[in-house]
Order: sequence, then C-alpha cells, then structure tokens
Amino acid sequence: MNLRDLKYLVAVADRQHFGLAAEHCFVSQPTLSGQIKKLEQELGVCLFERSRHSVVTTAAGEAIVAQARRVLEQADALQQLARSHHDPLLGPLRMGVIPTLSPYLLPLILQPLRKQYPQIKLVPSEEMTNTLILRLGRHEIDAALLATPVEEREYESIPLFDEPFWLVHPRRHPLSEKQTITQADLDCADLLLLTEGHCLAEQVMKICHIHERRAQGELADLRATSLETLLQMVAAGFGSTLLPALAVETVSAHKRGLAMRELQLPDTFRRISLVYRHSFPRHQVLEAFAQLLQANLPATVRVLHGHSSVQVVAGMTSKEKPRQTRTRHISNPDRQDRRG
Repeated sequence: MNLRDLKYLVAVADRQHFGLAAEHCFVSQPTLSGQIKKLEQELGVCLFERSRHSVVTTAAGEAIVAQARRVLEQADALQQLARSHHDPLLGPLRMGVIPTLSPYLLPLILQPLRKQYPQIKLVPSEEMTNTLILRLGRHEIDAALLATPVEEREYESIPLFDEPFWLVHPRRHPLSEKQTITQADLDCADLLLLTEGHCLAEQVMKICHIHERRAQGELADLRATSLETLLQMVAAGFGSTLLPALAVETVSAHKRGLAMRELQLPDTFRRISLVYRHSFPRHQVLEAFAQLLQANLPATVRVLHGHSSVQVVAGMTSKEKPRQTRTRHISNPDRQDRRG
C-alpha cells in the first residue's frame, strides 16, 4: 500500500466510476483497476460493489476512504511542514465562497492579498453552502466562507464579520414615504427571494417571519438565481428585496431608480465565518487570510475581532446607539436606458 493507491481509492469513491477516476489520475483504467484490486486483497475487504452500470462504495469502503483522505492530508502536511521552515504561508489555499458573497468580497481582498502575501496562492471556488460543506468534508477545499453555522464536530470556524441587510425597492414605492422601516413593514413587504438552496433566501424569510414561500399572488412564480437578477427585477418594478451590505457597495454606481435603506431592526444581518476542518494543518495561513480580509472590509459591515465578547443586540453591538435609517436614492433620468 502506498499514497498513490490511496489517491486512486479516493478518486474512485468520489466519481463512482473507474474510467473517470483513471482519467483524473492520468493513468489507464486497467492500471487503476488493478491497483484497487490489489488494495482490496491486501486489506482483505471489498471496497466497491461493482456492476455493469454502476460502482458503489461499500460500508467498509466508506470508512477506509474517510481514513485515506486523512492520510493524504497529513502526507501533504509533511510537505507543507518542510516548506514552512522557509515560509509557513507558502502554497495554495483552496477557498470556497458562497455566490452571494464571492463577487462582492473577493475584489476587496485579491489585490491586498497579492501585495501583502504573494506566497499565498488563493484558489477560490464559488458554490452554494451544501456543496461547499460536502467538498470541505472530501478535502477538496481547505476552508470556506459561509453565512450559516456548521454544527458538525469535525469543523471549526472563525467569525469574521456581521453583514447588515439593506432594503431595496423602487423609488416610487409605498415604502418610500416611510421614514423608518418597521418589522411590520417587512412582514407585509412584496419581497423577491432567491431560489431555494441559497442560504440568503432562508435568512431573509426568517427576518421577515416568512415560514414558507408564497404559493399565490403576483410574486409566487418569480425566482432569481443571483442578486444581480433580483436587482434587475426590483428595478423593473416587480417588488422589493433585501440586499447584504457588501452588495450595496457595488450597486450604487450602476443601478438606477432604486432606493436602498439600511435596516435598524433586531437580527437584520448575517454572520460570515471562515469554516475549516479540525485536521487542517496550516492554521497560520488561515489566520493570516482572516486578518487580511478583516482589514480590507468597508465600514458598512461590523468586523468581529478576536471572538469579541461584545453582545450583538438588535443588529448592532451593545456599545452602539440606534441611529436613523440611512437611505440611498439613485436617480433614473431615462428609464429606457435600463438593460435586462
């Protein structure tokens, strides 16, 4: 048994296909199949249940594959440890990011990261939360920037910042006449949501006390897969939506006919954390990345330094006093210029 055999084993388990696994490992299928059979003989167990149309990992195989992933990670850690004597930050950092955060956060940190830590090669991967957690467990990524808590014991997290939500609606909207947005206003608002599977949609539903998606009405069939699409629909007069603060920073320059209002209500924010496996050996690179990220955030979010014990109440720290809702109006001199 050697590390190459373990890589073959993990490749087959991930793809459930010997041909695809062989292609991934840059070997012929007979070579890979032969090594898997030798491994099964050496271990004395059947790792895969094979048929003409499918390959399924056995119960014994699942446990052995999980251990193989840990062995491969630790083998990589040995190489990283050797390099760390020269530079502990040297090497790739495979970072997963949710789609409602990635396009707004990454532009803030890529250049500073390259300037301050050129030895860190950031490899971002934009996918939804469930997929990122799955890939994290498979050791396909090193860490992930998520907006939902991860309860599994094999993961740890570093809270990075709280990102407030802003209400976005057309300028000519009934809510435009209200100086302050109340919880009742949100509960009755004609809110547009992202499609199911986005954690942001679930968070908005919780904030607005929506227990299930509306099955009837004009907005029942309206769905969007991105924040950009939501904004286009709001700009066209199809309702309102809640937008995370970092996204607001990018909208003001090119969206027209919209009013964006910061909410001052309890729990109207989402917490962004850096999630990683207990077994991940390069803690120094995660700490460096987290500190750089926090140092380059705008004032519209609340940075969480060192697991702060300051209690968050009503969407703000207990040391802050409530302030009036901030509103941004973006004029629309020519609505015909809008692009779909």
